[in-house]
Amino acid sequence: MVNLNEVDWSQLPRPEDDGAAAHLTGITLKHLPLPATNGSQVDLASLQGQIVLYIYPMTGRPDVPLPDGWDGIPGARGCTPQSCAFRDHYADLKAFGVDHLFGLSTQATEYQVEAAERMHLPFPLLSDADLTFGNALELPTFEVEGMTLHKRMALILRNGKIVKTFYPVFPPDRNADDVMEWLKAQSGR
Repeated sequence: MVNLNEVDWSQLPRPEDDGAAAHLTGITLKHLPLPATNGSQVDLASLQGQIVLYIYPMTGRPDVPLPDGWDGIPGARGCTPQSCAFRDHYADLKAFGVDHLFGLSTQATEYQVEAAERMHLPFPLLSDADLTFGNALELPTFEVEGMTLHKRMALILRNGKIVKTFYPVFPPDRNADDVMEWLKAQSGR
């Protein structure tokens, strides 16, 4: 497992709020089933209850180098620490009323399965490899080495509607804490 203390976030460029996610809060999702690492198809618009969906550019693999210049792209670095933080806070998120937790990237499900197993995630990762979900929501993206990747963010959904957007997310390993703080404030605890 990754040691979350290995990354010195102060040495990486901080992403700026470019306004590219300002339109998301309040949107009701369209029915767009997404392949999940547990073998199911997940239609976020159909799920009832409270959902946390964190979106990340891509997870690296120990045997594959990251794209050239990856650490120089604001907000690109940190997908594994973000996922591990959500993993580590999974029970806490459930205690704050989260019915479903998912990660989402543009990577193929086969690639995501390796990451989910390596990181021991207790929740599925969703694939938006064809960008259907991202295009429908006009999610902010960036390009690197011929790949279109989603910028890092987190969404809280209730019964298919986005009620809160976290964007930009930095540092990535704090994202789960920020989501929990917001949920705690909403619950009045």
